[in-house]
Amino acid sequence: MKSGKIAALIIFIFLLWVLIFIAQKPFFLLFYGGFSHLIPVVWHGLPLDFSMSGYLTVLPSLLILLGSLPVVRSPRLSKTITKGMKAYFGIAAVCCSMAFVSNIALYGYWRFPLDSTPIFFVTSSPAAAMASVAWWQLLLGLLAMGFTAWGVCQLFALLLSRFAWQNNPTSWRQSLLLLLLCALLILPIRGGVSVATMNTGQAYFSPNQELNHAAVNPLFSFMESVTHQTDFAKAYRLMDDKEAHRLFASLHKPLNDADSMHLSLIRREIAQPDIYLIIMESFSDTIMHVPHVTPMLNRIKQEGVWFSRFYANSFRTDRGLVSCLLGVPAPSTISLMKFPRKTSLMPSLAAQLVKHGYATHYYYGGDADFTNMRSFLINQRFMNLTEAHDFPVEDRLSKWGVPDHLLFQRVEKDLSASHSMRPTFRVIQTSSSHEPFDVPFHRLSDKKLNAFAYSDDCIGRFVEWLKKTDRWNRSLVVLIPDHLGAWPDDIDNFSFWRFHVPMLWTGGALSSTKKVVDIYGSQQDITASLLGQLGYDHSMFPFSKDLLDPKEPHYAFFMMNDGFGLIDDHGSMIYDFNRKAAVKSKGSSSLFEQRGKAITQVLFDYIARLRNS
Repeated sequence: MKSGKIAALIIFIFLLWVLIFIAQKPFFLLFYGGFSHLIPVVWHGLPLDFSMSGYLTVLPSLLILLGSLPVVRSPRLSKTITKGMKAYFGIAAVCCSMAFVSNIALYGYWRFPLDSTPIFFVTSSPAAAMASVAWWQLLLGLLAMGFTAWGVCQLFALLLSRFAWQNNPTSWRQSLLLLLLCALLILPIRGGVSVATMNTGQAYFSPNQELNHAAVNPLFSFMESVTHQTDFAKAYRLMDDKEAHRLFASLHKPLNDADSMHLSLIRREIAQPDIYLIIMESFSDTIMHVPHVTPMLNRIKQEGVWFSRFYANSFRTDRGLVSCLLGVPAPSTISLMKFPRKTSLMPSLAAQLVKHGYATHYYYGGDADFTNMRSFLINQRFMNLTEAHDFPVEDRLSKWGVPDHLLFQRVEKDLSASHSMRPTFRVIQTSSSHEPFDVPFHRLSDKKLNAFAYSDDCIGRFVEWLKKTDRWNRSLVVLIPDHLGAWPDDIDNFSFWRFHVPMLWTGGALSSTKKVVDIYGSQQDITASLLGQLGYDHSMFPFSKDLLDPKEPHYAFFMMNDGFGLIDDHGSMIYDFNRKAAVKSKGSSSLFEQRGKAITQVLFDYIARLRNS
């Protein structure tokens, strides 16, 4: 076989991969974006498709080159190379099919291209990871993956059958030319010869985020996420380090300012109230405005303290818990729970309360091993952990484990049995208002809204029960969601309303009720705010601000994949790192951009300095 035909085979393998990646885009647009945008989506996605095709062509090219070398005369070696080619294309076909189908299936929930997040969820707890998936969805997905993998294999088998590339040795000169052709694959892989290497941001072209994500090659996005996620020290180098820390410092009260002029919401005679932090799965501010869905929360809102300008830090439970309990903005592109040695070195709200004599207890109806939650909580010095496996099998009625009403009944049972006067910090994490929204409650016809109504009812009943006990007068109940909301269905991660969430304080320990706090803040600020109310030092939390301290510069900061949001009384901005531009902006855009970048850079510096990992 002449070297020209071998070169043609290598080129055809590359081009076939490109066509396969292009063919994936109409299927994505069938669900998201619409076919009218197919041409610009395909065009702008070509650089990533070329790059991924280059990666996938390297190994078969080297095998073909090996099979054509002048010294390769052995039929056994030739047969081994042929088997290797078939095995390679089989594995590559399976990987591509998994990426294609998973990207389409998960995008409706997460609204960003495929990354390494599913691996973390599946490896930490496969059963919990599958809890959101109905059996028919799983079956349909597996069938789609199988059919796609079979189709890709058939295409490459057909291509290889057209070229009799085995046992056709070339000359040394021809082999060197073929080697040069293989080396040229670095150009599409890298994206040319410029300084900037290929990245997912190069596919972004539209203000419509769905179209940008349609253009992104899901296999490239996954590979980029896996290979770039742990290098915290080099991530988000956005400006001079000194300038980043200067800007960050301007957004916080000086640490040496010990003057506490903050507004006190807790009665003076209650030095150490019992704290109940109820973390509500997927609740949003918008859900509280839908008639008949959250009557209990709306009643608490009228009776207690309502933080009207409060924002979620992130989009997943494993991120949100980091913000709520460790007082840091959770980076969206990586789950810190995956690094227990790092989180063990971070100060936490629970650990600070333990230092001041509090007992701690965490309640969760799901699997505590999901997303490394168990180690995450133990590292924070939660003394007791009640999770799904602590309930009878017959109580684990839902895919996520124990329904919310049984979880709260367990809390009530424990409180009734306890006669200790030691102050307690109890975190109660709900789970029923999560896909697939199967709950033992039937008040609303809409399945999703009915699940939220069920969780609202469970929370309200617990608060009413607590009111009837002698614990109420020394109780502070804080209600927050775990992350941004799951309602309404037309989700847009690059809108401020998407991150606007409720925070409610109630309880007999409060001195001020029926109050609205219209100060901007986000989940990372819960830690400093609670510790500030108790009169405890919170200077070890550099990212957390006391929302009730007028000396603090007040703003809300949050992160999405892959960008940040920043909002205060003077303006707002949502910035997309992939597009390297502001998606939405109001006020001094350059100042907001620099401040948001500074927070992001300092955050990754902070994580990188936690060396014991």
